[in-house]
Amino acid sequence: MDDYTIYYGLTMVAFAISMLAQFYVRSVYQRYDRIGAKVNITGEQAARELLDRNGMYEVGIREINGFLTDHYDPKTKEVRLSPNNFRGTSLANISIACHECGHALQDAESYALLNIRSTLVPAVNISSYAGYLAIMLGTLLGMFQIIWLGIGLEMLILVFQVITLPIEFDASSRALKQIEFIRFFDETELQGGKKVLSAAALTYVAGVAATLLQMLRLVLFYGRRDNRRR
Repeated sequence: MDDYTIYYGLTMVAFAISMLAQFYVRSVYQRYDRIGAKVNITGEQAARELLDRNGMYEVGIREINGFLTDHYDPKTKEVRLSPNNFRGTSLANISIACHECGHALQDAESYALLNIRSTLVPAVNISSYAGYLAIMLGTLLGMFQIIWLGIGLEMLILVFQVITLPIEFDASSRALKQIEFIRFFDETELQGGKKVLSAAALTYVAGVAATLLQMLRLVLFYGRRDNRRR
């Protein structure tokens, strides 16, 4: 098997994993977005009640643009919800809103992994660009030391994603406990909420798998070239 078959083959596999995960998440989300919750409140209202019941009155909630762009910002102490989840009253809307509040609960408790991830954000932002720049420069100059430095910088992204996995699963677990305790959903609806949150977690699992394949692609491709050079 030649270098380019490995390189492009693993690229296509990584791309396929990402696309299939996104398709699955969207299909599950859209399914439960069509089912209105009996409690008949919006995602924003559910988030506000969850936060207030936990004494987190200082945490804000804001609507942001995009589709499934929901996230929690620990710097500003703000839950940010996409328009559909901010205004909608479906099982999907409330589930996603509560998941983001799960991150706020983590932050309030100084959840160790969340703090580690927040610390890594600046380094990951730099390494994602610097890594590929080093790989390109090393390739142009034929200097494998620079290439391996670039690959090492890109590995930080994988570390970041691996740390993110348990954070996301924990946030979903917290969200489900709160949904059940506050009684946003009845028993039947709770099953739908679990499916939405489980599907969302698959995105992060697929992200780790795709990045791992990309790293393997780079190591195999440049490793074989480096060995032939020696």
